[in-house]
Amino acid sequence: MEKIDTNVDLKLIGQRIKEARVKKGWSQEELAEIINVATPFISRVERGGTSINLRRLAQISVALDVPIEELITGVIKEDYRYLDKDFYDVLQKCSKDKQRLIYNIAKIVAGANFVP
Repeated sequence: MEKIDTNVDLKLIGQRIKEARVKKGWSQEELAEIINVATPFISRVERGGTSINLRRLAQISVALDVPIEELITGVIKEDYRYLDKDFYDVLQKCSKDKQRLIYNIAKIVAGANFVP
C-alpha cells in the first residue's frame, strides 16, 4: 500500500491568510477580534510559526470570505472558473489584436478532441 504524504506547509497557508487579510484591508488585530483570538496568534499563523486546527482555519476562511481549500492548496479545483481572474489579467496586458488572436486560439482548442 502506498503511503500518503500528509505534510502541510504552514508557512504557505499563513502567507495565503495574510494575503487575504491584507486584500480585505484588515489588520491582524481586526482579524483576531473577529475570530476571538489574540493578535499574536494571528501573527504566528501568518508566519507559519504555529499549527492551526481545522476549526480555527474554517473560522478564518469564513471571516476572510476565502474558501478553505484555497487557503490550504492555493486553488479551488472544483470551481471551473478558478483561472478566470488570471486569464483576465493576462488579457488586460495584451493589445486588442493579441486578445483577438488568443480568443481565436481558445475557440480552436475548446473544439479540439485531445488524446491524453
